Formats: sequence, structure tokens, C-alpha cells
Amino acid sequence: MKSPTELHHWITLLHAKGIGPQRYIKLLQDIGSPELILKASKSQLKKSGLSDKLADAVLDVADNTSENKANTDIDWLTSNPNHFIITLEDEEYPALLKQIHSPPPILFVQGDVSLLKDPQLAIIGSRNPTQGGRDNAYEFAKYLARNGLCITSGLALGVDGFSHKGALDAGAPTVSVVATGLDRVYPARHRELAHAISQQGVLVSEYTIGTPVRAQNFPRRNRIISGLSVGTLVIEAAIKSGSLITARYANEQSREVFAIPGSIHNPLARGCHQLIRQGAKLVENAEHILEEISPALQIILAEQNAIETITDSAKESTSKASLEVTNKSSNLLDPDQRLILQTMGYDPLPIDKLVIQTGLTIDKVSSILLILELQGYVEACGGGQYTRLTPSVPL
Repeated sequence: MKSPTELHHWITLLHAKGIGPQRYIKLLQDIGSPELILKASKSQLKKSGLSDKLADAVLDVADNTSENKANTDIDWLTSNPNHFIITLEDEEYPALLKQIHSPPPILFVQGDVSLLKDPQLAIIGSRNPTQGGRDNAYEFAKYLARNGLCITSGLALGVDGFSHKGALDAGAPTVSVVATGLDRVYPARHRELAHAISQQGVLVSEYTIGTPVRAQNFPRRNRIISGLSVGTLVIEAAIKSGSLITARYANEQSREVFAIPGSIHNPLARGCHQLIRQGAKLVENAEHILEEISPALQIILAEQNAIETITDSAKESTSKASLEVTNKSSNLLDPDQRLILQTMGYDPLPIDKLVIQTGLTIDKVSSILLILELQGYVEACGGGQYTRLTPSVPL
């Protein structure tokens, strides 16, 4: 992460009125670091495409350092070890989100920041769902969370809330992307849910501390929900719905879009039917989603493993690295991975039984199974069951 001084510059620029993500990134590309941008002349700022008004806004935040609103954000950061502020250049910034058009230059995070790099599925839908919509949101989230996916949503009433609860009740983490500063909870009735997410998952916002509820911020934050995720599942949505905005972002970001069909007489099914007509995958059960996104998950896991391998190798001497290459097969599995393989037989075994027999958490077992499947040690049999493929376990 950035040094305190560097971070202060990043946040200061974020407070310049009218400088949204696109302009912020354009300034970085044209001028360089936020520090250089804040030191730039008006003519330099205008050469980067800023109007007189926007250039003056940048000069204003640069000059008024004694009244800098960034101090409020820094105070929030230092008030709790569970608070984080990460920039577009930080290693902790999620790679999938960085790929979208207009990624947030800065993310405010409360909770386990490492979860932002986990494979995520967005579940979104109506704020006033039918009972069937509530049940689907909860059960799909619970099942998918148990199978290693981190459920991402927006903390709104309705489908969002039931999706978060399903993941939490599965003993798994969940990601909530909000449209206010992280010092506020909206809607207020989800205060307890937000606290649970901050303890078991993570809350994320691109908005500075103190940002109130503003209607225009909700559609904008939807690009982050889809941008963090390998796919987006829509459960009940009217034709004019914020969920369809998120689905559109997912399409633009080349992510999978899933929709659950409903009765032709249900107004909340019409948005899903429209998405299906436009090419969204029709979903009848959670297995359909796992089958579709499995290739994307394998790519993500392979990239993460490659990064971890490079990082670890950089810490070793040349001779040690050569020895590890020679004995590669003996170092593929960590103790928990070996424990799971030793526990499994060649008949399909449900994840729940693996949890009981190994004593590991559901999310830990699910994540390990995904890695073992990628490496060819186990195979998914459907219905949340796995079987072992290898006759021996590398020690």
C-alpha cells in the first residue's frame, strides 16, 4: 500500500469536485502521480482535457491543504485496523476490477481486504421480491458460497440482503459494495447485517468518508458489483430496474450474465425474461452457474497460483529454487490440501461431510477443492460432491 504522504495525495485529488474516475485516470496517464497533478499549473491541467472549472477545482484542493477533506478519510483509516484504503496501483487492488472501463481510483474497505481477490459471483434483484425471489436469493447464495464462490451484492433491501444472509449462514464470506461513505449504513435497517459482513466478509465503497445517500451514486456503484465478479445472477427484476443496469455493465465487461425465469404474469420476472432474450444464460439451479463459470474460475485460480509461485520463488536462493523444480511434485500441496485428499475416497463425497471430517471451515474446504480440481487431484460430481482421482497423496 502507499505511504501516508502518497495516500494523502491520492485522496486529496479524489476530493476535487467534478474529477470522477475517468478524469482521474486520464490525469494519471497524462501527468503522472497525484502529487505531480496537485503541483501542476492550470495550463498543464487544461492540456489534459480539463475545463477551466475542473482545473480550478484541482488547484483549489491542492491549495487548501489546511482544510483538506482527505484528513477525515485518513482519520477513518487509522481509527480501526479493519479499515483500509487501497489505490489503483496497490497490489491489494482486485485484478478483475482493474480491467473494467472507469475503475475506481481508490477503494475504501472495511473487513478482510484479501477477499476482494477471491472468485466472486454477483447476485442482484428486486428490492421488493416475492417470497420465491427471497428464497431463491438465499438458497442460491448459500449453495454457491458453500461451493467456494464469494457472493457479492449491494446491501439493498430484498434480493441483495437475502443473498448476503445466505452466504453468511453458509459460514462463508460475502462482499457488499455500497453507494455511501463507509461511516454510514444504508438502508439503516441493514445496520446489523453490515456489521456481520464487516466481521465475516468485506464492505467496499469508492466514496469518501461522510458521503451521504445520493440517488445518482447507486447506478454508478453497480459497475463495481459486476466488475468484481466473474458473473452476475439476476433474481426478479422489473423492466426498469437498477439490476438491469448492473447486468448491462456485466455484459460490457465481458462477464457472464445469468437470469432466473418466472411466471409471465409476474412483473418482476419481465426484466429477467428480457435479459434471457438478449443472451443471458437461463438458470434453473445453482449447478448451471458453476458449470458455466468453471473455466473462468480455473483461469483466476491459475493466475493467483502463478503470482504466489513467483512471489515465493523470489524469496528463495537459486540453488533452493532448482531443488524445488526437481522435486516439484512433493511441494504442490499444503497440509490442509493433503488432509482433504487423505480424507476423500473414490466415491462422491459432499462438502458438508468433508467439513465435519477435517474440521476445516466450509469456505476453506470449498476453496481447496477448487484448487485441487484445477490441479487434477479431484473431480466435481455435481450436487456439491467431489471424488478423488489420484491413487496417492504427495507428501
